[in-house]
Amino acid sequence: MRWPLLRQHPALAIGLGAAALFALLGVISLWWTPYPIEQITVARRFLGPTPEHWLGTDHLGRDLLSLVMSGTLTSFVVAALGVLIGLAVGVPMGLAAVAWGGAVEWLVLRLSDLTFAFPAVIVAILIAALAGPGEANAVIAIGVFNIPVFARVARGGAMAVATQDFIAAARLAGLGNVAISLRHLLPNISSLLIVQGTIQLSLGILAEAGLSYIGLGTQPPATSLGLMLRDSQSLFLIHPWLSVVPGLAIVLIVIALNIAGDGLRDAMDPRLKREGL
Repeated sequence: MRWPLLRQHPALAIGLGAAALFALLGVISLWWTPYPIEQITVARRFLGPTPEHWLGTDHLGRDLLSLVMSGTLTSFVVAALGVLIGLAVGVPMGLAAVAWGGAVEWLVLRLSDLTFAFPAVIVAILIAALAGPGEANAVIAIGVFNIPVFARVARGGAMAVATQDFIAAARLAGLGNVAISLRHLLPNISSLLIVQGTIQLSLGILAEAGLSYIGLGTQPPATSLGLMLRDSQSLFLIHPWLSVVPGLAIVLIVIALNIAGDGLRDAMDPRLKREGL
């Protein structure tokens, strides 16, 4: 990302900076946290913010900052993997619908409609019934939800590109559908996919939190922001801080990613801003 671009689009700089800060905290947790997340100190439970525990401690005496750092990493990884699944499956579907058209396009649209008919939570429940809850369950559920989204975005963008003269010239030059998709359609819709990917990442963070909250996502001894909310729900009226910390982290991450997505949209294709998309 070029610095002049960030200066021209302050919203992009703010959104990316805030999201990168949370992501960096998560990555750092792989090597260091203020306290081990599995360290239980019952004598120090329910502490408020102190010099030793900047965000306080939970009902087991665990350091909340350490849990937030580790939980943020889990939430980002699960959401990002779900987005990658959506990209890897949905984008080829959308490109194929435009490149081949006809029966292929009809099949892609019907598959997208079928997938949209099953919300992520329903997919997660089905997977949990077969394989049990866990992070992989959440990744697959979020990925399945993302597939039709990226398929429709790729199809819509590729349809606009496919009407251009250079596509007709490429066909006259003897290029096949696969070559046209890879050389011409995909590069010209990359900005749309990046912007949509940022949006889906923020939705994935929310989905992971929701799935973990209802017991279908991350399971102990691992942690995530949604799991922290579930663990603290029964204590909200007595110790609301335990819910405020992970809840605020989720809200800030989602807002940062949405601001970054809007900034990327305006920076990569100002026409979308003028058209109100």
